Amino acid sequence: MAMRLAIVGGGLGGLTLARILHLHGVEAVVHERETDRAARSQGGMLDLHPESGQRALAEAGLGEEFRSSARPEGEEHRILDPAGRTLVHHTPRPGSFDGRPEIDRTVLRHLLLDALPSDAVAWDHRLVGATPRPTGGFLLTFDDGRRVECDILVGADGARSVVRPLLIDAPLTYVSTHVDLTIGDADRRHPDLAEMVGPGNLWCVGVNQILAAQRLGDGSIRVGISLRAEGRDLDAYRSKDALRALFDGWDTRLTALIDAGDDEPTPRRVEAMPVGARWVHQPGVTLLGDAAHLMPPVGEGANQAMLDAAELAHQLVVHPGDPDAAIRAYEEAMFARVQPIAEMCARVQAMMLSPTAADDLVRFFTRRPAEPVST
Repeated sequence: MAMRLAIVGGGLGGLTLARILHLHGVEAVVHERETDRAARSQGGMLDLHPESGQRALAEAGLGEEFRSSARPEGEEHRILDPAGRTLVHHTPRPGSFDGRPEIDRTVLRHLLLDALPSDAVAWDHRLVGATPRPTGGFLLTFDDGRRVECDILVGADGARSVVRPLLIDAPLTYVSTHVDLTIGDADRRHPDLAEMVGPGNLWCVGVNQILAAQRLGDGSIRVGISLRAEGRDLDAYRSKDALRALFDGWDTRLTALIDAGDDEPTPRRVEAMPVGARWVHQPGVTLLGDAAHLMPPVGEGANQAMLDAAELAHQLVVHPGDPDAAIRAYEEAMFARVQPIAEMCARVQAMMLSPTAADDLVRFFTRRPAEPVST
């Protein structure tokens, strides 16, 4: 009987794993809680790193598709102070894919979904429980009462992973508050803001807070506000008036990004797992991406999730009769790889929301001009 492999979570990591396994003739079913691929926004742009995200896409046989969809010009970034003065302006070489070209998360997810058989993703499957079976494997229970059995279970189900407690009790730490706004059809409706943001990222850096904007491939602008972790309820950030008050005294060209938002703000808590968190190996189950190593969002999360997927797929392919050995090998390598990256992400997160963030970021990008950090 063929091994039944269940992947919980149809994000970039889970889909990358399913795609690479499919290329090697290993069947897997992705259980995704969303009702379909268009159920919700997937967020803004993502810069894919050559050593991680791009490598994973190459192993998924999608390198050319990525290059045809990516936006090298999206690497352009500007850092301003609250008075609107430019501190850093990085412009990539036109048309170059040598660095970390940007791609919209939605576009990348569609690219992966289109490369899978139609029955590889089970939509509207919200996992509520995973119970070990006496004979091995797991019984998965979904919120509508459906049940599925599997021999191998991979938790790729993000920050609030339902699979994670099978392996580790890792408390999440509140590291920042993030608020999103969207400006649609910016070139036509707000040409002045479109010109200010440019084709990539704009960061306006103050004391303990950042007002950022990011151009997406569909012509919209995604505005993001990052604040230090505080005890205030998220409802305190659900109005434009409240956000405007946070940036009182800033150049009005910058705060106009808040006013131009099409909808009311959407705030959320940003959390992280303890750096160096790892679990004792257990047969038949493992984690990847945010489920395994939730880090502050400074440009590594999706890249590492996709690399996790590529490395786990490789181990499963080279150990076809011994998935336990495959999972062990994957986990040990993943723990060693991720720890220094998680430490770096924690440092960058603290730096970006510090009182001296502007000076620190100027030094950071002067030292590493070709390696921008996405927010």
